[in-house]
Amino acid sequence: MKKFLPVAVVLLTLMSFTVIEGIGEYKISGTIDSSFNGKYMYLKESAHIGNMTTIDSALITKGKFTFKGISETPKECFLVIEGKEQEGSVILYTEEGNITVNVNKDTLFNSIVTGTFNNDVMHKFNKLSNEIGKLEKTFIDKNMGEFNKAEVESDTATINRVIEEHQNMIKENNRKYIAFIEENTNALVTIKAFVRLFSDQDKKSSDIKPLFDKLSAQVKETNLGKKMAEHLTKMAEIETAQAKVAINKIAPDFSAPTPKGKILSLKEVMGKVTIIDFWASWCGPCRKENPKVVAMYNELHDKGLNIVSVSLDQDKTKWKEAIKADELTWYQVSNLKGWGEPIAKEYGINGIPATFILDASGKIVAKNLRGEELKAKVKELLAQ
Repeated sequence: MKKFLPVAVVLLTLMSFTVIEGIGEYKISGTIDSSFNGKYMYLKESAHIGNMTTIDSALITKGKFTFKGISETPKECFLVIEGKEQEGSVILYTEEGNITVNVNKDTLFNSIVTGTFNNDVMHKFNKLSNEIGKLEKTFIDKNMGEFNKAEVESDTATINRVIEEHQNMIKENNRKYIAFIEENTNALVTIKAFVRLFSDQDKKSSDIKPLFDKLSAQVKETNLGKKMAEHLTKMAEIETAQAKVAINKIAPDFSAPTPKGKILSLKEVMGKVTIIDFWASWCGPCRKENPKVVAMYNELHDKGLNIVSVSLDQDKTKWKEAIKADELTWYQVSNLKGWGEPIAKEYGINGIPATFILDASGKIVAKNLRGEELKAKVKELLAQ
């Protein structure tokens, strides 16, 4: 036993040294079009979005470049070509192993990075994203002309059909992203797939949170992972608020300043039919919709239609200018807190324009109707 202990200690020491020495050592072997010979390729990292720091550089020679370094934990980095900084970058993960980069000189995003776990999974993710991107483009090319024409003609049936078809396509595409997430819970790039899931308007935090919980701690600790956790928390808060303003619920009363500084409450302005309209001076779709709402209000106000608009503006001058320019003669209120508007939070608003249609009792009978659909609903309620 006495003879064995010193030998064991030496073996353990050697084993420890061997493991530690190789931890995080990476080699990046890149190829690029020879027209870039003589330029530098920069390896950069980003602690914050839009703030990249150069950690290494390599001269491009005979269409090749090489980096060597140590990254104790996998880290997202970027390859940027000298003089081409505005044209984007090649994303890769610095991690232990031999990383191969084949730079696409025309579209840097389509460069191929392989050789280590996170880079191989990223390559799969990029292929999936490209595949889905082509499906999106095909759909838009096929339907956008018809959709734009329908908007001009206020053809809500066509608008709704195209939107529904698009959402159905998004749901099908999201099933592919969900499968990818479940197969790659330890890969850093997987967190990026979550961003795509939010394009499905029907997705709830309760749908996404169980997927997020499956991710490894390392993925959750990335900057995007932390932002995703925060977003899911906010999402849950919005959904809780939205449940309180569902169809057939009584609209919560609220009070806020008018442009002249007077405090106005919802209960003061209730009509036979009342529309609560969330908008802002900077919201293009809101401003585009305003002329139709003005025409409807002018026609139906004397019959019992009232409108109260809640603005998500922060600049009082711009708010007042937009009211005047768009000839909005109905009730206007705002706390001028942007997306922090307390009324918007209470009503679970996560996008504008947003509308709630109330009957004479203050019950919410419809939401987010536009154009002729909105006018038809208002007329139906006024006739009751």
